[in-house]
Amino acid sequence: MLHSNYFNQDCRDCPRLAGFLDNVKLKYPDYHALPVAPFGDPGARLLVVGLAPGMHGANASGRPFTGDYAGLLLYQALYDFGFSNQADSIALDDGLILSNCRITNAVKCLPPQNKPSGDEIKRCNRYLAAEIATLTEHSVILALGNIAHQAVLRAYGLKSTVAKFGHHRTFALPDGNTLVSSYHCSRYNVQTKRLNMAMLAEVFFTIRSLLDSRGE
Repeated sequence: MLHSNYFNQDCRDCPRLAGFLDNVKLKYPDYHALPVAPFGDPGARLLVVGLAPGMHGANASGRPFTGDYAGLLLYQALYDFGFSNQADSIALDDGLILSNCRITNAVKCLPPQNKPSGDEIKRCNRYLAAEIATLTEHSVILALGNIAHQAVLRAYGLKSTVAKFGHHRTFALPDGNTLVSSYHCSRYNVQTKRLNMAMLAEVFFTIRSLLDSRGE
């Protein structure tokens, strides 16, 4: 069950995003077109943080990284490393179950051109901070992309300069959790060869090692 303090289906705190979703719903009546809830194990020790829902992915399906290209590598990696019961995520009724993993976004609503403003990222950060506060001791937070990386630091009240974003970098957080950063598994990054499955697998090797060494 979702904690009400880290997700609000009825949130309209960002006027630009709320209005944009209203228009998307008119154009695509069958789409979710609302804030997208975190998905996965409520007691997870791995929290995956993405940027925001994609127009024809999570915004349509209502589940993070579901139905879009960005989910292809992510859900394959989650399956390969024992966090999921299947290698792909297609729709809410596809039977997918995550184990010891939960997926969320730095911004819960679809932004125009996939680009939330700085104020929108800051405004939504309270939900991410509240969600991080529910993690058990010695958890791992995987940030997909620089915006997610910065959002996690902000949720901890840390300055952006304390941990520079980079692929496959780790940072010890003040509460004993570990931040692991990766390039986002977007279509653009994959097609330009900035990220591939082998590179993402290396990140998950590190995540699995961190969890195993701390008594998963």
